[in-house]
Amino acid sequence: MTDARAIADETARASYGRLLAWLAARTRDVAAAEDALADAFRAALENWPKTGTPASPEAWLLTTAKRKLIDEARRSQTRAGGAPTLALAAEEAEAALREEKEFPDERLKLLFICAHPAIDPSIRTPLMLQTVLGLDAERIASAFLVAPAAMAQRLVRAKRKIRDAGIPFETPPKDDLTGRLASVLEAIYAAYTAGWDSQEGGETQGGGLSKEAIFLARLIASMAPETAEAWGLLALTLHAEARRAARVENEGYVSLADQNTDLWDRQYIVEAETALARAWRAGGIGRFQIEAAIQSAHAAARLQGRDTSGDIIVLYQRLMELAPSIGAAVGYAGALAAGDRPDEGLRVLDEIDPKRVDRYQSYWAVRAHCCALLTMRDQAADAYRRAIGLSENPGMRAFLQKRLAAVE
Repeated sequence: MTDARAIADETARASYGRLLAWLAARTRDVAAAEDALADAFRAALENWPKTGTPASPEAWLLTTAKRKLIDEARRSQTRAGGAPTLALAAEEAEAALREEKEFPDERLKLLFICAHPAIDPSIRTPLMLQTVLGLDAERIASAFLVAPAAMAQRLVRAKRKIRDAGIPFETPPKDDLTGRLASVLEAIYAAYTAGWDSQEGGETQGGGLSKEAIFLARLIASMAPETAEAWGLLALTLHAEARRAARVENEGYVSLADQNTDLWDRQYIVEAETALARAWRAGGIGRFQIEAAIQSAHAAARLQGRDTSGDIIVLYQRLMELAPSIGAAVGYAGALAAGDRPDEGLRVLDEIDPKRVDRYQSYWAVRAHCCALLTMRDQAADAYRRAIGLSENPGMRAFLQKRLAAVE
């Protein structure tokens, strides 16, 4: 049973988005596809320990889910006395599968469907994270500072909207694609960030999620080569991914300044710099380009021994002008502290509405660091305790506890 569960879990992490996108594209119903896929995974846990793991777990799950959809569609047709659309679509999909050894990756198509103008802009990114990358509502709610029950209800309404509005399951024409691209890029970056956080917490699946996000970022950049922000996002994720092996040591988080650069992936760094150059050549400027430039400056500081603290401060100032956010403000404060200006960093943090950062771990960690540099030991200790209490992964907690011990 343990082996079957492990294989099912691994298949879910690696293939959930591809399976769901394939099923949803043929049924035009995301929620129904999700239910069928969930039933298929339950069936796997029941059957695989008895019959053995199939040669192709992914194909087994897809076939089982399609049969569930066909059965449900036929029952629905009998009750309603007509409307065989879903059954016909599922049967056509089953016939197509017999002719294909592999099914196409249609996640990108589903991303653009979730970014359709008919979908509320505030739910587009969470919807993409759940349907395409398999994150659960509770994890998404935590990232967006929303109650899990409220997030779940909003996701259900969005999926119903896709079905009831008859949104076409196809890659939008070029004119529409540009308008939806920003939401898609935001979702890919949110997925990468979720993988980053998981990896710091010692969860091996974090790396898989991050690599899936990079795959989609590469796909978007090749699909929209004249879009600067697509290349900016790719550069940003690659710079971060290059440092994956150095970010955790002995199950504890390692700050960028203390990382072993011998563990950095130079091939990723070269690809990131190439992507960033493509972004600048494409013209225009956006959030992801600036954040990628910040990461590039950090890399130059460690690899070339250059003092780039002033450059990083200027880049954060530009980011605050172009795309102000709590995250950007906290990053700006951290950059000021790193540039021997912790008093200015603390002032930036004081300007943020306290209600908006009450449960924002990074805010309290940076605030603690600024206070520590200013020898405000009591305030630093209080902020470190807040940050530790808000940290969900053990590696970050261990790192912050060492900082707390130093000021105590």
